[in-house]
This record gives sequence, C-alpha cells and structure tokens, in this order.
Amino acid sequence: MTKARDDYLLDLGASRRGYALNKMCLSLKDERNRRRFSADEAAYCDEFGLSPEQKKAILERDWTGMLELGGSVFYTYKLAMLDGKSMQYLGGVFTGMTAEEFAEAMRSGGRNLG
Repeated sequence: MTKARDDYLLDLGASRRGYALNKMCLSLKDERNRRRFSADEAAYCDEFGLSPEQKKAILERDWTGMLELGGSVFYTYKLAMLDGKSMQYLGGVFTGMTAEEFAEAMRSGGRNLG
C-alpha cells in the first residue's frame, strides 16, 4: 500500500513538473501556433513559462531529456514529428523501428506502434 501511494505521489509530482511543457506541446496542434513556434522557438517556449532545462531540451531536440523533465511520451512524439531527424531518433530509440516505419505508425494514429 505504501509503495503504491509513493508511486502515485511521484507520478503526480512529475505531471505537475511537466504541466507547462505539455501545455506548450498541446498548443502545437494548431497550425498557427506551429508557424509561430517555427519562427521563434525560444520566444514561444518563454510564453509558457518552461524551466530553463525544459526549454533547452526542446531547442536542442533532446527528447530523452524532455521526457525526464516531465514531458509526456505522446507530446514528445508529436513535437518530434516537426523535425525529420527526430523521427529517426524516436523510431530507433523508443520503438526499435526505422524512421520510415515510425513515421507510418504515427500517421496511422499510433495504432501500429505495437
């Protein structure tokens, strides 16, 4: 019982830590916001109050770091889809797929991720 409670509190803390990060990623589902993000990534990150470490992870395309800083796997995938090199990285590291297989799985709405 204590372990389950401790795990819950750790998960809750991580979700709060990643709130601003995930909110920023969620905003990118809107095309206009994606254009604003592409024009000036640093300024766009600043609008959401990301920590310096979270901002750095996004600007440097450090997806592993982003996950460690509270980013959800789903939003990390979505943000990485904006960048071709990240597709290859995510395909290999997170799923064991090639970049092409990973891209196809994401186009299927994630149904083919195994």
